[in-house]
Amino acid sequence: MTACRCQLPLGLVVAVVLLAACGRADGAAAAAPAAAKPAAGRAVATFAMGCFWCAEDAFEGQPGVLSVTSGYTGGHVRNPSYEAVSAGGTGHFESIEVVYDPRKTSYEKLLATFWHNVDPLDAAGQFCDQGEQYRSAVFVHGDEQRRAAEASKQQVASKLGRAPATQIVDAGPFYAAEAYHQDFARKNPLRYHFYKTGCGREARLRQVWGGAAGGGG
Repeated sequence: MTACRCQLPLGLVVAVVLLAACGRADGAAAAAPAAAKPAAGRAVATFAMGCFWCAEDAFEGQPGVLSVTSGYTGGHVRNPSYEAVSAGGTGHFESIEVVYDPRKTSYEKLLATFWHNVDPLDAAGQFCDQGEQYRSAVFVHGDEQRRAAEASKQQVASKLGRAPATQIVDAGPFYAAEAYHQDFARKNPLRYHFYKTGCGREARLRQVWGGAAGGGG
């Protein structure tokens, strides 16, 4: 069972290393039930950005961000496993749930981080990871988030001169991914570096966003 399939171009020098980076998980359990609602004084944002390892890394450590959880959302299967989502047909996106303090950051700032860490022009996936589970999306929690997300999408369209393929949809149940996916970049820095570089994420972000690639906007 591989994580973030690493569908890399033939001849890529680091392909062998990347296959190791997408290594197996021993005894991985099924995904946990949907995460609980945030406590008072906290808010939640849900994003799909391709491989959730990179999505999680983009938000962790951001001011006002309290936690980031990798998982699955947007599908029609309860308690999906990584294998089921990867095989396709569950409708789920690899995604992250961000719990944040709205007194210390804003949803608009989180949206800026989201946009600058995806290729919004790719309708089929993100970077080397292609397939329905790797498409980009903003899962909105209520009308206020929807208005902010739609406004930000219009701004991106104006900046790039093309309508983003990124979807904006109502949030539904979120299922935490298996434990070995959580905090992957921190726990496996070398493997994560080879995956992120070999997948072409940073190079493509620079093409799309220039100097703002990977930043918070």
